[in-house]
Amino acid sequence: MEHRYIARKRARFNAICGPVNIPFGTAVEELAGFLSLGPDRPLCDPASQNGEYFCADDDGRGRERASLINAILARLQKRDKQYQARWDKIWRSALCARYRRPDIDDRWLWGHAFFCAPVEDLAQIAGLIGAAPGRG
Repeated sequence: MEHRYIARKRARFNAICGPVNIPFGTAVEELAGFLSLGPDRPLCDPASQNGEYFCADDDGRGRERASLINAILARLQKRDKQYQARWDKIWRSALCARYRRPDIDDRWLWGHAFFCAPVEDLAQIAGLIGAAPGRG
């Protein structure tokens, strides 16, 4: 089954088809296992590092999903007094564990499933760490 995605932030990288500069909100489709701007413009594997520029939009909630993902990531990167406390909550959360890359034990990396997670799960994760879309 092919899926729809949107750029969750500006995507500048060397794609399979060559260098790209894709604005936020641009729709891309999964074609033959690759995110693509069209049949002759394959970008990357959806589960690759470059795939993290995109989030699922099959349900039409891609912009909302993008906003939540961006807020979660920004909040987790903020180096303030609560930095470690936020990460401790992430490490202890069974919900978050569903979206963690299982092949890396010593640090937290979000897996591809995080970028396709239901908006309700992302909202719960954002609430866990005090992230709000537009606030970071």
